[in-house]
Amino acid sequence: MDWQGALENFKYYLKLERGFSKYSIASYSSDIKRLVDSLHDPTPEPCHITSSEIQSCLYEISKTHSPRTQARMISGLRHFFQFLILNEFRKDNPLDLIESPRLGRKLPTTLSAAQIDALINKIDVSQSNGLRNKAIIELFYSCGLRVGELVSLRLSDLFFKEDFIKVLGKGNKERLIPIPKYTQNQIDNYRHGPRQQYTIKKGFEDILFLNNRGTSLTRSMVFEIVKTLAIKANIKQRVSPHTFRHSFATHLLENGADLRSIQMMLGHESITTTEIYMHLDKTHLRDQLIKHHPRA
Repeated sequence: MDWQGALENFKYYLKLERGFSKYSIASYSSDIKRLVDSLHDPTPEPCHITSSEIQSCLYEISKTHSPRTQARMISGLRHFFQFLILNEFRKDNPLDLIESPRLGRKLPTTLSAAQIDALINKIDVSQSNGLRNKAIIELFYSCGLRVGELVSLRLSDLFFKEDFIKVLGKGNKERLIPIPKYTQNQIDNYRHGPRQQYTIKKGFEDILFLNNRGTSLTRSMVFEIVKTLAIKANIKQRVSPHTFRHSFATHLLENGADLRSIQMMLGHESITTTEIYMHLDKTHLRDQLIKHHPRA
């Protein structure tokens, strides 16, 4: 089997059997193609490539890519070759002998509540997309959604009578997230107002957030909305949609929410992923010690 055939089968497997999103599948595909592009002629087939050949390619790639990118690439390749083993195209995984670069734990970037308010206040609701953009930012901060979860959110996923929304997360796993009344009102202002003015294209009638062409927003459009507002609010740090997700979790934790509840709302499969939000400031830690320790 050549690389193209193996990659197509792998993508089919990730989509139908593993339930990966199209963005995750694209990331895996990109890493495999990067490896193939770095191979020397004659290019060995995926069933016969050796660990040393892959190691040589990774060494060249390491000269131009960060350790984090390298680690992600090694992880993706390890899954790819494991797929070949499961389908009996080869008997060993050449990535078993290759170690990922050691990565320090990077604390998430967050915004303060005041910064988030300042950013939202820069939204001009008199403009055509103002109410939509305000609803988007409020939803990010109030529910901790990933950008892919937001752009795929549907009207039929809103259960405002029960104060919940239904989200389709990674691996096509559904979860229910509580939504505050204030955020519900912001969404209603948009969907009962500007959204009704769109000429909605067929197939997008149930999508909540639409662009001016009546189709769903793209991830890049949402990134641009957030970036533009951050500049207007004079926020110096880099702000992305995921910054609101980090802020959502951090502010919940700082105000007394338990880690398990935050894990469920974020849709983390493992509690260890959620534990990164334990980076509380020293004042909060001091207050916790004074409040709870017998010797305080």
